[in-house]
Amino acid sequence: MFLTDEELRKITAFRRELHQKPEVSGDEAQTALRLKEELSLTGPDSVVTGIGGHGLAAVYGAEPGPTVLIRAELDGLPIQEISDVAYRSTVPGRGHLCGHDGHMAILMALAKGLGRDRPTRGRAILMFQPAEENGAGAAAVLADPKFAALVPDMSLSLHNFPGVRLGHVLLREGPVNCASRGMRIVLRGKTSHASNPEQGIAPTFAVARLLDSLTGLGNNGPLGPDYSLVTVTHARLGEPAFGISPGEAQIWATLRTLTDEAMATLVSRAEELVESEARARQLQVDISYEDVFGQCCNSPEAVAQLRRALDEEGVSHDAVNSLLPMKASEDFGLFLTVAPAAMFFLGAGEDHPRLHNPDYDFPDALIAIGARVFMRVIRNILG
Repeated sequence: MFLTDEELRKITAFRRELHQKPEVSGDEAQTALRLKEELSLTGPDSVVTGIGGHGLAAVYGAEPGPTVLIRAELDGLPIQEISDVAYRSTVPGRGHLCGHDGHMAILMALAKGLGRDRPTRGRAILMFQPAEENGAGAAAVLADPKFAALVPDMSLSLHNFPGVRLGHVLLREGPVNCASRGMRIVLRGKTSHASNPEQGIAPTFAVARLLDSLTGLGNNGPLGPDYSLVTVTHARLGEPAFGISPGEAQIWATLRTLTDEAMATLVSRAEELVESEARARQLQVDISYEDVFGQCCNSPEAVAQLRRALDEEGVSHDAVNSLLPMKASEDFGLFLTVAPAAMFFLGAGEDHPRLHNPDYDFPDALIAIGARVFMRVIRNILG
């Protein structure tokens, strides 16, 4: 390990500090400020702040050569933590229950090492990205004019993975995360007295039909090119009153496919279904989308670099596993539109609480493993 035991202990303490003060997507100002303070102690060649929102990037190295970008996420989740650890969240209704605090700690470990021993050529960029949980962050970073000076030749990332033995890595080429998006449907008719529903235009029957027909658009089959899933996550009809026949309703549904092409087809079919039902019931309809994630694919050249590093660091790994690709989404896939990119999945323990569970906590033992792998890639490419 390129860090001393004392340095690793301090980085673990820093991870636990972050764990206590989670901020949700788009609100990571204090997290970014604290990271900037800690990064300044490592002497980066430059730090770019406010990228894509509250994102920041620390740059190490200024000689000609390639640029390798390592990315971690800033945001926590709007979930109440129920852990009994001493460093549990102090923010009501908020928790680092996906491990982004641990991912940030891994990059801080890299910052310590890179600050002490710069690359001999090119640049290593540590990108702390905002707003991963709602799918907005990567797009905002890439669209930010500040990113033009940071465009990498390769981008890498990781995610901890409960259900896989501690420290074991899953890594494969091609698709690793599904595309998904939240579809919000608003149906508007006209209220009436509950004793005379015929005098209004109620969305009741449209909602009843759509709850079934939207779900029926998905096949929930094997994770191949034709995979699709529609999950209704919320529905509301009218006001909570007995004297009013409803005039408005909402349905929220998550659309999920393995590929972006399949997503375009599923979106078109869902919109056609909703609009047809609205016309049949003389309802106005508004459709909007949130939490939009594209497919996440690993490029062969980036995977090759990670496999070499895993082998050289003695970290066990495999490519064939029923857990990949994941049905869950990840906005890191957008970095592949800029340069070769890959994400590996680092086992958090077979019986570890799952991601987004209220009792989840990032295993500190993964900090050293993740940092070693990334540092090995950086040294292999940049020297």
